[in-house]
Amino acid sequence: MTNKQLLHTPEGVRDIYGLEYKRKLAIQKSIRKSIASFGYEAIQTPTFEYFDVFSKEVGTTPSKDLYKLIDKDGQTLVLRPDFTPSIARCAAKYFMDETKPVRFTYEGNTFVNVSHLQGKLKETTQMGAELLLDDSVEADAELLAMVVSALKSTGLEKFQISVGHMDYFKGLCEEAGLSLEAENSLREAISIKNMFAAKDILDALDIQMDARKALLEVADLFGSLQDLSYAKSLTKNPRSVAAIERLEQLKKCLECYGIAQYVSFDLGMLSQYYYYTGIVFKAFTYGIGDAIVKGGRYDNLLEFFGKKAPAVGFMVIVDDILEALDHQKIPVKVEENAITLTYTTENFAKVLEEATSLRQAGKSVILTKE
Repeated sequence: MTNKQLLHTPEGVRDIYGLEYKRKLAIQKSIRKSIASFGYEAIQTPTFEYFDVFSKEVGTTPSKDLYKLIDKDGQTLVLRPDFTPSIARCAAKYFMDETKPVRFTYEGNTFVNVSHLQGKLKETTQMGAELLLDDSVEADAELLAMVVSALKSTGLEKFQISVGHMDYFKGLCEEAGLSLEAENSLREAISIKNMFAAKDILDALDIQMDARKALLEVADLFGSLQDLSYAKSLTKNPRSVAAIERLEQLKKCLECYGIAQYVSFDLGMLSQYYYYTGIVFKAFTYGIGDAIVKGGRYDNLLEFFGKKAPAVGFMVIVDDILEALDHQKIPVKVEENAITLTYTTENFAKVLEEATSLRQAGKSVILTKE
C-alpha cells in the first residue's frame, strides 16, 4: 500500500474534525444531559467482548456482520456491534443480587461489517439508556419519554416514534402453528415490508385462512388506537390480545407525559434483533432513510448471562442525528472559538497571567508568539 493510499480511511469509516466534530460533541452533550435528568447512571463497557456475548443464541447482529479477532490465548473476540448485550452481561455480573430497578446510560462507538453497497457507516457513535428490573408499562413509557426529550434537546421537532409489540406477531404464529423456522422467515419478510415474500411463505404452509389473513394484515396494522382495536378483532389468542392491551395502557401513560402526539403504532414493525420480547420502537425524521432511534423490551436477555430480570432500553445513532439536523437546516450551538493572545519574549509573563485568568473563567485561550 502506498503512502498516498494510507491517507484514506477504510470503506465505511471516516474522520470527523473541525466544526462538524464540535457540532457532534454538542449533540452528545445535549442528549447526555437529557438522559441524566431522568436519573440514569453512566456506565462504560469494553469496546470488544467475547464472541459468545453476541452469539446467535443471544439474538443480536449476525455473525457474518461482526468484526472478529483472536487474542493471544486463542479466544475469539468481537468489536461490539450493539451495546445492549454488553450492558446485560455487565448487569448480570455486578448486579446479580439487586432487586430494585437499575438505570444505566452509555455512549460509545459500535462496529458492524455491513456491505458498502448499503451506504451505511461501519462505525457509528451511539448513546442510549437501559432500565432493568422493571417490567411495568410505566417503564416502557419512561423510555419513550426519554427518547422524545433526547431528540428535542438536539433541536429536532419533526419526528415520529413507531411502536409495535413482538407478542402480537408471536401469538399469531403460535395460533397458526408455525415452526420457529417459518416464524423467523416470515418475521424477516414482514420487517422489511416484503409482503410478496410473506405471501409465498404462508402459501407454502397448511394453515387456516383466518390465521393466514391475520398474519398477512400485520404489516398494514399501523396508526392510531382505533387501529389497535381492529388488530384485536383479528384474533382471540391470549398472547396477541394481551399485547394490544399493553399498548392501550402505554398510550394512556404517554398521554400523562404529554407526548402521545409523537407516537404511532405499527404492529408490522418487527425487529431483527431476536432478544426483543415486548414493545419495540423506532424513531424517524426527515432526511434520514433509516431509524435514528431503536429500542424495545428484552425480558429474557439477562437470563442468558445468569440473572433473571426484565429490561427495556433504547439507543440513539448520533451520526444520523447530525445528518438529520443538516438536512433540516437546524443550527447546533457549539462552544465559542478559542481566544487568541499574542505575546513577545518581553511581555510573556503578563500575557500568560491574562490567559490563565480567562481559562479559570471557563474560556479557551491560545497563546501564540508574535
